Amino acid sequence: MSRPPLRQAKTIDNVFNSAYWHLGQQDFTINEIRSKLERKTDNQQWIDTVLARLIEGGYLKQDVDFAVRYCELAFSNDIGAGSIKRKLQQRGIAIADIESAIEHVMHTQNVDPLEMASARLQSKFEHFDATSKEKVYAQMTTKGFSRSEIDHALSQHPQRDTLRSKLAIKADKADLSREIIKLFNKGKGKTLILQELKQRLIDVTEFEDTVYQLSLSDDVDFYQSCKNELDKKRYNLADYKEKSKAYAYLSRKGFSSDEIKEAMVIEDE
Repeated sequence: MSRPPLRQAKTIDNVFNSAYWHLGQQDFTINEIRSKLERKTDNQQWIDTVLARLIEGGYLKQDVDFAVRYCELAFSNDIGAGSIKRKLQQRGIAIADIESAIEHVMHTQNVDPLEMASARLQSKFEHFDATSKEKVYAQMTTKGFSRSEIDHALSQHPQRDTLRSKLAIKADKADLSREIIKLFNKGKGKTLILQELKQRLIDVTEFEDTVYQLSLSDDVDFYQSCKNELDKKRYNLADYKEKSKAYAYLSRKGFSSDEIKEAMVIEDE
């Protein structure tokens, strides 16, 4: 359902009243108030007169003064410079005015972005039990901190050694036997399975013993799997080059020399 159109101003006093009403709700930039008044009237002379009077009376700040006030409030709430730049640019403030305001406020208030990042991190994360490294970086970045500032903040956090990546958290929950069987069912050999498990940070301390137990229970059979993978291809094993390609293919799949040779012998027969 669309919003009903605003009642158009019949006098300049109506334009003044509209501007005062908006500024009574919150601070706005000159461009933001101009945009709102342009919905109220198409009389540009009225709009220009109202804006000039509001600036002269101190009701409406010049862009650089608006940016300075915004920076003061943001820094006092541990908001980083990156977020300040994004928000002020969205509100139509020129980047030169933004950078000037940030520099001015950081100097006059002795703002240390590294200390601020540390304070922000420790106030929001007493511990890291319910989050991941990726989420911490995302949240801190949203609040305007750079990668180096976040790195510094983490180095100062008393619980820094408990912060883990999503991959590591997921790896903790993984069942080694189940993961081996899943990869085996995708036609992967033991070497490739071990490599992928390591990449996923899964604990492979018991890998060899687990594979042995799975082979005893017939859950995995890499010799048969190697043959099955070879059967899916149409290599001419009577041709030396084709046989070399087949060997390389199965080796990339993670199968051992013995498994590949046996598969090829069976295939030759």
